[in-house]
Amino acid sequence: MTLLEVATIHAEPASLASARGQEVLARFPDAEVVEIDSHWAIPDLHGAEENVARWVRIKAEHLVLGEKKTLTVRENGRSADFIAPSTANGCAMACAYCYVPRRKGYANPITVFTNIDAIARAITRHHRKLGPKTEPTQCDPVDRVYDIGENSDCSVDARVSDNVADLVAHFARLDGAKASFATKHVNRDLLALDPRGGTRVRFSLMPRRDARLLDIRTDTIDDRIAAIDDFVAAGYEVHLNFSPVVLRERWQSEWALLLDELTDRLPEPVKAQAACEVILLTHHEGLHEVNLGWHTQAEDVLWRPEAQEAKRTGPGGLAGDVVRYRVDVKRRAVARFRELVARHAPWLTIRYAF
Repeated sequence: MTLLEVATIHAEPASLASARGQEVLARFPDAEVVEIDSHWAIPDLHGAEENVARWVRIKAEHLVLGEKKTLTVRENGRSADFIAPSTANGCAMACAYCYVPRRKGYANPITVFTNIDAIARAITRHHRKLGPKTEPTQCDPVDRVYDIGENSDCSVDARVSDNVADLVAHFARLDGAKASFATKHVNRDLLALDPRGGTRVRFSLMPRRDARLLDIRTDTIDDRIAAIDDFVAAGYEVHLNFSPVVLRERWQSEWALLLDELTDRLPEPVKAQAACEVILLTHHEGLHEVNLGWHTQAEDVLWRPEAQEAKRTGPGGLAGDVVRYRVDVKRRAVARFRELVARHAPWLTIRYAF
């Protein structure tokens, strides 16, 4: 199955009538259009347990159009200084550890938010209200960084609408601000844009054995590494997102090999502007149950009760707790990962690790 074979578009009336909504319809002229009251409540998709067996097919064949109602900019301090209002939610890829389905239940196709102009204005208002960034942060020493892809993969979103292209152009003109998103998909159409250093792309990488098991429907690790230099040459800042770090047998030696490969393959100009973030796996009881319905092999490494502990999150989403590695296990693993980077990729700054 190709990444997108859209057969059905579920659309809120306002989104259907919008210019962005009409643009999306034009990209998928053969799709059936079904009007819905809310992108959060689609009876045939959300909360229907029988959809687990069709987990991947739904991602490829269904698309949702809605409006982003809450245009709040949230503080972050890790991947970015702030999280911008989402321009999309969900993904056509099917990474076994993805946290987004926790809220959507048993189906997680892409939802495109069509009120892109309102989203861009909200970002601009927030940035200008704060004024220039006066102190460096681990996110960036100069620019205020806004994550624009918290709940989706912007490289895939750009195949569905021009939302991402619009934001890349927006941040190219917004002095003192920078967009940022992590991705597991190489969309070379983004190379034709003109980011002018105003967008940071964080290519997500992990050892190949982990990627083959867990990064379902994503581009290969080879393809992602090969694209890094091209994106830097096109005017993007490119960082690395080591996420998730899954603790299983040989994890240290396999990460060491990947770090050695990056040291050998990446040219010096790429290394000079690079930094990375390190995120150990978190998982979820509800997502664990979903995965058992379509990808049981993933749970052999993701679900490790002997090394994990529960972490209660806020209301909403799939039933159950978020689980993370026990504090003592995680502390040792983070320290060891820092040692691996220092030894095998000393040129690479770790912005944060947790």
